[in-house]
Amino acid sequence: MYKYFFKYIIDFVVALVSLLIILPFMIPIIIGLLFTGEHNVFYFQQRIGFKNKPFYIWKFATMLKDSPNMGTGILTMRQDPRVLPMGYFLRKTKINELPQIINILRGDMSLVGPRPLVEKTFDPYPDHVKKTIYNIKPGLTGIGSIIFRDEERLFSETSLSPEEFYEKYISAYKGELELWYQTHLSFYTDFMLIFLTAWVIIFPESALIYKVFKDLPKRPEIY
Repeated sequence: MYKYFFKYIIDFVVALVSLLIILPFMIPIIIGLLFTGEHNVFYFQQRIGFKNKPFYIWKFATMLKDSPNMGTGILTMRQDPRVLPMGYFLRKTKINELPQIINILRGDMSLVGPRPLVEKTFDPYPDHVKKTIYNIKPGLTGIGSIIFRDEERLFSETSLSPEEFYEKYISAYKGELELWYQTHLSFYTDFMLIFLTAWVIIFPESALIYKVFKDLPKRPEIY
């Protein structure tokens, strides 16, 4: 029952209350973005959503407008030169993701679920993952977001190209994590993933998630 009705109600109520609470704190960010970088406040990008249908995600602008056509394209490296002055802080604290509360209110997204991907990062998923991963709405946070909070560091440390590393080592495991989430979907799982999202922002090296969820798919040896 939680999967179909209560999850939607919780998403809407929490998103609405959160928007009302954080709106005053977003005003300085909006002003800062207007007067720095390329003076853009929001960034809109087409992503794959519920039932593999496209939608436009909202984010605070953190990178140069033409960044998808520069450097490593849609994959972001650690200390990426395309990131704007305020962008490093917004990305590190995940504040850049907060405008997705609007996506939740619109019904595009959920608080917790698989992250919505662009087609280029969706394509490397195995076929069985592509067919089922978005049978639930994509989320503002999720198991994949927490496990791969250090994705930019991993790209920076490998000798492979970011695209090859993502396709060979990240996509398959991330897909299995998201399928794990679907089979364990419950109020408890969502609550703990929201808590752990905040936890790893404060303690980025923490391995608490592996203690909370002891039956996660085994992480490949490359990590």
